[in-house]
Amino acid sequence: MAALLAVVAVVAGVVALTALRGRLVTPVDQSSAGPVLLVPGYGGSAASLQSLATRLREAGRDVTVVDLPDRARGDLTTQADALGVTAAQIRARTGAPSVDLVGYSAGGVVARLWTTEGGGAGQVRRLVMLGSPLHGTDVARLGTLVSGTCPTACQQLAPDSAVLSRLDSTALPPGVLALSLWSTSDEVVQPPSSSVEDDLPSPSVQSVCPGSTVSHGGLPTDRVVQNIVLQALGTGPIPSLGSADCARLSS
Repeated sequence: MAALLAVVAVVAGVVALTALRGRLVTPVDQSSAGPVLLVPGYGGSAASLQSLATRLREAGRDVTVVDLPDRARGDLTTQADALGVTAAQIRARTGAPSVDLVGYSAGGVVARLWTTEGGGAGQVRRLVMLGSPLHGTDVARLGTLVSGTCPTACQQLAPDSAVLSRLDSTALPPGVLALSLWSTSDEVVQPPSSSVEDDLPSPSVQSVCPGSTVSHGGLPTDRVVQNIVLQALGTGPIPSLGSADCARLSS
């Protein structure tokens, strides 16, 4: 009985400490849009995000494409730590109190990891995830079946991995506004609905433009996606969009 009570006391202490940390986080000022960090997906290709970076710069935003270690194929938590280092450098350079994150594919998982676990609380204002396998992808699951073909990040992107299970049970810090945007035509994130988060706005591109056939690789360069990202990184609420907005967002 004494041992059981001790375990209960420890669990209660952890819960209380987690709640206290949540209360101690000062929510970021949503009225001041700071620099944007673009987090690439598995493989770390900066080229995949250059079109989106250009579009954001044309809108007057300070944009950095994050360079992730080991070609973004190593441990996702280590990648999140690298994102944190870059965020600190950008904040020091610009004097900005916060940053906005846009994570593409696995980069969305990395961005969410840093936001929730890696010190991003109180530093992240907006978080946008594009085609991110937040609940894993069957493509990675298949990769784990072939020895030597699925590096650490690939293994961690398989459904029910320890990292994703932990992330799924961890809420975003107070004050962070987030959006998960995905495509029903995604051939990499399988099923595509893996990008849906119950507690976050998680529209598909097709819920806005029903005729869209944008694939996983096309998400960062798609005009509608780019315009949604721009709106989500503004100073107003995360947009609630529907088919009536398609024409405007396509222009």
